[in-house]
Amino acid sequence: MVAQWIAEALQAYTGLTPGAAATILALMLATYLLVSSLFVAPAAPSPAAPPQQPREVEEEEKEEEKEEEEEPTMPFVFPDPVEVGEVTLEQLRAYDGKDPAKQILIAIRGQVYDVSRGRLFYGPQGPYSLFAGRDATRALALMSFDPNDLTGDLDGLSPDELEVLQDWEEKFKERYPRVGHLARQDAAGNGRNAAQPDHDAGDA
Repeated sequence: MVAQWIAEALQAYTGLTPGAAATILALMLATYLLVSSLFVAPAAPSPAAPPQQPREVEEEEKEEEKEEEEEPTMPFVFPDPVEVGEVTLEQLRAYDGKDPAKQILIAIRGQVYDVSRGRLFYGPQGPYSLFAGRDATRALALMSFDPNDLTGDLDGLSPDELEVLQDWEEKFKERYPRVGHLARQDAAGNGRNAAQPDHDAGDA
């Protein structure tokens, strides 16, 4: 009954027979499905696998990790400043940084400074290693790396060069402890203007 009533109503309103109406409805549904499939978002691509490292690189990295775990790096401990008192130039050369158990000493205007904390600069591989264990007075005044200038001789230095030396001396006083002084014969023998300051008279 109901089916017959629907068929009569469909024919009255559309003028189509039930078969024609069913065919049109099927075509509309097929068209809808076809059009919908065109707008479906494509499937997200699977994440690419990370590039494989060469086996040699992987093995090296593993070995480095093992070494770090087995042998933790120990920080370098600088020796505490030790008063050396009066030293000769010959004795001063033993403190050139090559022996890690000893301080690194540099003399300026007869004063001896412990520059061990500046090992990166004054140690055996440092850019200023030439000055370690030596009297660097003239070399610093001239900003020279000539071994012949590693002396306390101030003869012939200009006022500007003496001012440069004064600046270096002030920097050393601020950064490094004074641990002694050169023997008077060495400090005076390298140049008539290389006498020690008056306060050295009381040093041991």
